Amino acid sequence: MATAAATSVKLTGELPGAVNEKCYAEIPLHSPGIWGLTNPSLFLDFNLPLLLLQLAVIFILTQSLHLVLKRIHLPRLISEILAGIILGPTMLGKIPNFTENLFPQSGEIFIDLMSKIGYIFFIFLSGVKMDPKVVLRSGSRAWTIGLLAVILPVASFASLYFGFFSQDANMHRYRQPAAQSIFLIQGLIAFPVVASLLVDLKIMNSELGRLALASSLISDLFSNLGLTIFSTLRIGLLAEITTVISVQSFVLLLGIILLIVFTVRPISLWVIKRTPEGRPVNSVYITWASVCVLLAVILVDNAGLNYQYGPFILGLVIPDGPPLGSTLVDKLETLVSGMLAPLLITYCGMKVNLVDLYDLVFLNWVWVMVFFCLTVKYASVFLPALACKVPPKDAAALAFIMTSQGVIQMSFYLNNVINQTVDGETFSMLTASVLLIAALSHFCVGTLYDHTRIYAGYQKRDIQHASSNSELRLLSCAHRFDDVVGARKILDASFPCKESPLSVYALHLVELAGRASPVLIDHQLGQKNTSGVARSQKMVEYSFLHLNVTAKVHASGHLFTCIRQVSVHDHTPVSQEMESAGKIILDSSNLRTINNNVLDLAPCSVGILIDRQKIKRLASQSGNDSSMYQVSVVFMGGNDDREALAYAKRMSRSPELQLTVVRFVSWDIDVRENQWDAVLDAEMLKEVRLLGQHQDNIVYREERVKDGAETALIIHAMEEAFDLIMVGRRHRDDLQQLLGLNEWNDLPELGPVGDMLAAAEINRPVSVLVVQQQIVKNK
Repeated sequence: MATAAATSVKLTGELPGAVNEKCYAEIPLHSPGIWGLTNPSLFLDFNLPLLLLQLAVIFILTQSLHLVLKRIHLPRLISEILAGIILGPTMLGKIPNFTENLFPQSGEIFIDLMSKIGYIFFIFLSGVKMDPKVVLRSGSRAWTIGLLAVILPVASFASLYFGFFSQDANMHRYRQPAAQSIFLIQGLIAFPVVASLLVDLKIMNSELGRLALASSLISDLFSNLGLTIFSTLRIGLLAEITTVISVQSFVLLLGIILLIVFTVRPISLWVIKRTPEGRPVNSVYITWASVCVLLAVILVDNAGLNYQYGPFILGLVIPDGPPLGSTLVDKLETLVSGMLAPLLITYCGMKVNLVDLYDLVFLNWVWVMVFFCLTVKYASVFLPALACKVPPKDAAALAFIMTSQGVIQMSFYLNNVINQTVDGETFSMLTASVLLIAALSHFCVGTLYDHTRIYAGYQKRDIQHASSNSELRLLSCAHRFDDVVGARKILDASFPCKESPLSVYALHLVELAGRASPVLIDHQLGQKNTSGVARSQKMVEYSFLHLNVTAKVHASGHLFTCIRQVSVHDHTPVSQEMESAGKIILDSSNLRTINNNVLDLAPCSVGILIDRQKIKRLASQSGNDSSMYQVSVVFMGGNDDREALAYAKRMSRSPELQLTVVRFVSWDIDVRENQWDAVLDAEMLKEVRLLGQHQDNIVYREERVKDGAETALIIHAMEEAFDLIMVGRRHRDDLQQLLGLNEWNDLPELGPVGDMLAAAEINRPVSVLVVQQQIVKNK
């Protein structure tokens, strides 16, 4: 038990009669253990065991609710608010002595401090993930939507407040600051909330996600700027010395910003220079960065502004991405976003009382204000988006994304409770509104936005249906340096010439770390990779710049680096890497999932390369290199085989390439085939045979097989004769030539033939290109 004693002491040097009264309190922190207590029931009188029990109860309840609610696609925020409401006076708090024993008022300060510290670092990490340069690079569409999403609501809210609520004689004057705060907070568009929603819905890398990120970042920066100016002016109004106090506060804030920018930014760049390439930043610097966060809070709080602005500005100044930004996120993200920041939401929920409500008239007005603000904000995003020619469904989804609410709004509402701007009843209604708006936004965006539609192709983008003299455009994606070595051989074999020019878009895919928004670096524009991934420049220079030299005017290269999230909804192809013995040494589930999603959603034909060029290079060193590049097409019939053959026909124009087309035909002549497919296959093969009569480098032959076993024997015999074998990915399930092979398909994304040729047992220098023709969806 805590004890207190008051003493009156006359100190030397003080004026006669002066009394200094101090209150001393003995605060019990550590428990001696249940066995060391005379009464085990006194265990919770010690603050540390009590705090640990509180945290355990909160997180067990939160995770249990999320385990259930995520099945109906509700975000974690809903579970955290509901957990607080359940533990608060609305439900379990009605049980006698529950709150007094588990959440006593004397121990509330510890949860309060932990939640605020977590929120401080959450805001700091949100600033680190932001790239302020995105605002400058954003197009007119993002600028239009982002600015109007701030200007229109603020103008509407100001008109309603000053035209109605401030003049309403029936509204008590103590309620007017609450109405003013509601309008101000409802007008905020928080970038961290939008980014979290996009991550939850797995649409950050979509066109809608990129537009939402850019627009929300613009809105967030300008709304924070406006709120800062308003807060500065309000300081002067409250002190009745408007000019002096406002100017002093503004000058002090400007000085703090300049201090952070001109000290932290150079130090951050110095730390990055001292960090070896590809290595994380030393932990000592991470510790000092955490200290700077707390110092920034102290400085801004003493300037009279909201304490969150200091960490936010500090985070913006620190360069995002690796090595510094990514290391900060890696070290702090789990603790902050996983434990401390959600604690603030649950703590706010524990203050909600939905049972004891008295001023129902004003609470009705609270809901009217929230509904009005939500409607105006929605229209302020939806209508400009339509004017910018965003499709109606995407514009509706974008409006719901931008109007979503989360931890930022909850923090502002809690601050207003602490400052006694709003009372407990109003806070309860506002917290309930955040819960409803967050759930509504998440549900509506998931319903309105089909993330597969943005990648669907409605026009023919394949090789088979393209003109033989048209420009061939290829997107070559590399994840590692060895990927581009194999891609180079394929690009050379494509033989760009005057009759068939080649345009290559080379993309280096880098995992997004330490930033919230994806980045696309265009190397044609002279952009340098300032994020610490210097190997991108080496890869693109080594692998693709030679195209412009060797092929002169008949080929062009466009070089990009894409830094983005590696998740199950990415849509960029990645090849698998082989070691010198021909075995797959990288079989990441993430990369395989990416490949599967590309095959399902790509708006064009797709090829996956299994490269064994390392073995080829070893053979070359042994003197076994052939002057001709031997290419074979395994043809069973169907769209994908025809697409592979169409690509091979383009390659056959190269005098340094020998093309062999092997058609596998079933022994059973009574097997029924799709008549239209049979006609298309016959027409395609007829063209190849005609070309073979005029070109010595094209050979056509047929192999009659009974089942998949005979097919496998023949294909394995081809492995030594060819440098590259091209196969189609998809075939009919009842195809006699592949009977039995589908049962042993370990890599379904490669198809039965591609899976067989990618087997780890193969140690010959044969590479495999698995081709899938574009999937055209109906409008």
